[in-house]
Amino acid sequence: MLKRVNDINEYNSFITSFLDDSEFSDPHLTARIEAGEKLEAMLERKDQHCFVTENNEGITGLFILLVIPEEKYLEMLIGITRDGDAFEELLSFIEKNYPGYEADFVFNPRNHLIKNGLEKRGADFDKEQVKMVYTHNMPGCDTSSVELLSEKYTKQYVEMHTKDVYWTGEKVIEAPERFNTFVAVEDGIVTGYIDVTNCFDENEPYDVLVKEEYRRRGFGRQLLAKVLIENEPKDMMLLADYDNKPAINLYESMGFIKKESGNILTAYWKTPNSLVDNRGDE
Repeated sequence: MLKRVNDINEYNSFITSFLDDSEFSDPHLTARIEAGEKLEAMLERKDQHCFVTENNEGITGLFILLVIPEEKYLEMLIGITRDGDAFEELLSFIEKNYPGYEADFVFNPRNHLIKNGLEKRGADFDKEQVKMVYTHNMPGCDTSSVELLSEKYTKQYVEMHTKDVYWTGEKVIEAPERFNTFVAVEDGIVTGYIDVTNCFDENEPYDVLVKEEYRRRGFGRQLLAKVLIENEPKDMMLLADYDNKPAINLYESMGFIKKESGNILTAYWKTPNSLVDNRGDE
């Protein structure tokens, strides 16, 4: 049985049992707890909801979802279970209650229950990503070409911004309580940008892009260096494709190290407009 709950504290023992579980731990859950964040604070936001699954023996799964109905968008922020039926129940609930939604799932790559459930429904997957954390030990770097985004460069920034993402340039600009954006500029031309969160104890770059004709000239390094400087004394993390050795080498040269058991896998699932769409004549 799946039900919505408003008090997460009664499930603390269930939650903590996952922190050292290499197969079923949730990277975001572990990161939040390590940063001293209280999970109940997540439920204070009207668009974030907690659901649990139970059987006769007790709780079998706990899931926190971000749901934005006006945008038909859903994201699993936290997902912990060792029971395949529990995750199946969550997916069936999402199918029934959120038809036609774009649904994102970020989870431990070793968690075969979540991966198998999404594969069955035809979800798309990114490459596995390595989590890297900043040691606050960056070598000196010139950042003179980088500045905080201003109205002067807004049009160029929006035009070059990645389009096939939830946080488009327009949305980032409308969320200053969540993001800062820095741009690299040469002769009045925006050569690159970086969107970075600003509201967490451990922030992260959300999107970074350098125009192709300006690559291999150090703009990416300057953008990241500026973010690290401006983010102090808070922590910083980032994700890199596990097989992208040049990127990993760059981040390591700027004071990042790989976070053990911090790897993630991201899946994208468009929920069917009806169960018939997904299951034919079953």
